[in-house]
Amino acid sequence: MTVSKESGQRSEPGPLRGLSGKLLVMTILFVMLGEVLIFLPSIANFRIQWLKGRVAQAEIAALAAAAAPDRILSPDLRTEILKGAGVLVVSLTRGDTRKLMLRSETDHMIDASYDLRDVAWLPAIADAFAVMLEPDDRVIGVTDKPPNMSGDMIEVALFEKPLREAMIRFGINVFLLSVVLSVIVAGLVYLALNMVLIRPIKRLTRNMMAFAENPEDRSRIIVPSTRRDEIGLAERELSAMQTDLAAMLQQKSRLAALGLAVSKVSHDLRNMLSSAHIISDRLATAEDPTVKRFAPKLIVSLDRAISFLTATLKFGRAEEAAPMRERLPLKDIAEEVIEAAALQASSRVVLFNHVPPGLLIDADREHLIRVLTNLLRNAVQALEAGDPGMDGRVIVSSWREGAVVVVEVKDNGPGIPERVRPRLFEAFQSAAKPGGVGLGLAIAAELIRAHGGEIRLQSTGPEGTVFHVVVPDAVVELRPGRRGARA
Repeated sequence: MTVSKESGQRSEPGPLRGLSGKLLVMTILFVMLGEVLIFLPSIANFRIQWLKGRVAQAEIAALAAAAAPDRILSPDLRTEILKGAGVLVVSLTRGDTRKLMLRSETDHMIDASYDLRDVAWLPAIADAFAVMLEPDDRVIGVTDKPPNMSGDMIEVALFEKPLREAMIRFGINVFLLSVVLSVIVAGLVYLALNMVLIRPIKRLTRNMMAFAENPEDRSRIIVPSTRRDEIGLAERELSAMQTDLAAMLQQKSRLAALGLAVSKVSHDLRNMLSSAHIISDRLATAEDPTVKRFAPKLIVSLDRAISFLTATLKFGRAEEAAPMRERLPLKDIAEEVIEAAALQASSRVVLFNHVPPGLLIDADREHLIRVLTNLLRNAVQALEAGDPGMDGRVIVSSWREGAVVVVEVKDNGPGIPERVRPRLFEAFQSAAKPGGVGLGLAIAAELIRAHGGEIRLQSTGPEGTVFHVVVPDAVVELRPGRRGARA
């Protein structure tokens, strides 16, 4: 994939720079390399067989000369026989007797000798290339076993030029054949690999390029094939990744829309609550006992709502305020949250505060109230949506485990649906009831993580749901003491 300088758009590489062109060139090179590796022993074997053929012809010529009357040949006949055999000298050895069978009229010096009775391949390859690279027409001597067993050993002398010419013709033929085979084999391999690898890879590449242009368009998600190899695995993994990415971007878009909506209503709603706050202040001066009882709590709730609206946009910017930790009596906080939840719950829901007196928790008061309020509100809603003929119970209990405080919120509701559980603490993912946005548990988890703790689903099912909120004490940094220097 390349990027155009003029348009800045991605485009596919050209035929020679792409995988297809590289694959074709590499296949041709590798086939040619294979042919070269085959050519080396082939040319050595051709030279040996050519020499053995001359030895066989020389043996026949020697036998013909031995069959002549009185074993006497005329010079012309001897020259014709030697010329037909392609040799200069022929001698046979039987036992301990070595006999010169034929020789030319001209004496020649032997430039190099070769023994064909025991041939090693590496020296044979070296000798073959030495013949092809030798510029002079040397006279060589060859020793071998007679093919027709006319003796124990036969020795011949001959010119090397005919051998070199035959080897060059053989090499040219092999080279031309290698080129033709390389093109045919490379084409077949290229077509096979192009169908098995290159085309699926191009499909993956085109899909990734199209998906990158608009990741939120789910129609651009690749449809995996039924292949069971690595390409099929890559397609399935890419499809899963694109699906998750599209869902994540959709979630981010909803967060952005939520932040924009909140920013629009936050100002007006805060003014409304401020007006309600002024009215509640005047209600606090009334003499009615019920008003005197609930007015302070109403004022505290309105103050908390106004402060919360002021900081609401921080969630959209992932900038929740750092906790202002202090040692708090947990039972009083639980009682405050239960009292607020009881005002909104139906008469068939009973809330219990089983937090032991005197248990202190090291946490931010407002953060902790928000966390417990979310958990109790979810529990009450689950109970009210359950069996109307059964009384619901929500129990808040707590205990200390060393430097950690565990707060348990337990109900006997119908449990959390299976589809919601895997993403219970993700924004917009845990809304189990109609009209819910699924932010409560996400905010609660973020607040507890800011304390260095965690909120987890301990158990859920038809018998009820149990949440644990784990809050560790803040680490106290002790300053080391220093002893005085004077004795």
